[in-house]
Amino acid sequence: MRRQTMKAPRAQTAEKTREGSPSKAQRSAALPSRLPYLIGRTDRIVKRRLGELLAPHGLTLPQFTALSVLHARGPTSNAQLAERSLISPQSANEVVKTMEARGWIVRQPDPLHGRIVLLSLTESARNLLRQCDDTVAAMEREMLEGIDAAHAVMLHELLQKCARNLR
Repeated sequence: MRRQTMKAPRAQTAEKTREGSPSKAQRSAALPSRLPYLIGRTDRIVKRRLGELLAPHGLTLPQFTALSVLHARGPTSNAQLAERSLISPQSANEVVKTMEARGWIVRQPDPLHGRIVLLSLTESARNLLRQCDDTVAAMEREMLEGIDAAHAVMLHELLQKCARNLR
């Protein structure tokens, strides 16, 4: 005796695409919702978008991050720059070489420690960062769309707290 297979009514398969793969709604429901996953996913999207937005300014995201760190912290050693820019010391060396060649940073001996070299921004880099500010601020506004100011501040504080907790 042959088994008969019943086809599901059309309404039950409406969630499937033509190829039989899950719909967008099904895929979204199946994604992990653990906080580390959501933070990682957001990080990837932000990095991609910033990379696209900074490219017309002649900057990569690691360069922009390093210049922003130097702007916020002032003269900084290569090791400190790597740590604060979230890149490896080897990557920091490459980023620093490129930024120096483009005239965005200068190296100066640390007056307090003869073996340490401090990196500082040039006026050219400060001008470049000012040009990028509006672009980055617009992306940040887009990211926070639908979130009121109080919740945006709270999100900022909570993410800083999470980072401190994991150090």
